[in-house]
Amino acid sequence: MFRIFALCALFAIVRAGGVSKATVKIQGDTVSGTVTFTQQGATVLIQGEISGLSPGKHGFHIHDKGDLSNGCTSAGPHFNPYKKNHGAPSAQDRHVGDLGNVVAGPDGVARIDFTDGLISLGGERCIIGRALVIHQGEDDLGKGGNEESLKTGNAGGRLGCGVIGIL
Repeated sequence: MFRIFALCALFAIVRAGGVSKATVKIQGDTVSGTVTFTQQGATVLIQGEISGLSPGKHGFHIHDKGDLSNGCTSAGPHFNPYKKNHGAPSAQDRHVGDLGNVVAGPDGVARIDFTDGLISLGGERCIIGRALVIHQGEDDLGKGGNEESLKTGNAGGRLGCGVIGIL
């Protein structure tokens, strides 16, 4: 926890000088890619590509820890400082780390380009030093009708992950 706070504090200092970007390199057994985060006022622009996926929707979440000592498993649960239920990116009731789904085309590549108004590159919703995880299946956005849906979105196993760092 201290490590994440220290990284966010460092980023706040750097950001005062005009830097407002972070990046993560996603690695897994079959998947790889890079995602960048650009602070644009109150929102964050998320762009990148992840390849090696099966075609279709894949859960896409910021997890609480930047610990990958045991692969993606050690990244912990979704980043959820307000202790809310899992939900869609547009929902009032959602984890800060709930970014919904990305869609891989027939070529197995997810091309990512959207904004989010809840995550941040500074402050209490800072994602610096946390893990970005791409999941095996579709995130049901908390509408699966069971307890696990309200925790994880039933998105399945963790295919790839990486720690978000300052660019």
